[in-house]
Amino acid sequence: MFTRRLATIGLISMGLAVGTFAVASADGGVGFSSVLIGSGQATRSVGIGVLQGSDVVMTQNTITPGGSSGWHSHPGVTVVVVQSGELTLHFEGVHGGPCQTETYKAGQVFFELPQNEQNGVNPGSVNTVVAVTFFGVPHGGSARIDRPNPGNCP
Repeated sequence: MFTRRLATIGLISMGLAVGTFAVASADGGVGFSSVLIGSGQATRSVGIGVLQGSDVVMTQNTITPGGSSGWHSHPGVTVVVVQSGELTLHFEGVHGGPCQTETYKAGQVFFELPQNEQNGVNPGSVNTVVAVTFFGVPHGGSARIDRPNPGNCP
């Protein structure tokens, strides 16, 4: 039932509202592309940080072998499904902290939290493709906040 409600929220009033936000000293990605799958404004608040009036955005991102997403964070909870390849995620708190690293393979799911910043790297020899759902995006705003390389993570 909960999953059905989330799917319904994502499908209600589909639109293509995506903005961009960049920090001049941000660490940009390499070999990274993103395709907007859809975006829709939430019609009510739910328990995962989705507030009425915020957007739910869905993308399919591709990272070429040796490529990376660049350091970034998100305004709300983000769900990532690895569709093919593998992804090594380096992450730490937005305001610093210990670097952590996890590797995810096709079929695995992970969450990116708004209090963390991360860089996804494709360590493999084939493209990594991930489906991403961003919750709690300010209406008409960006699902991604570029961040500078913290300098203590690979």
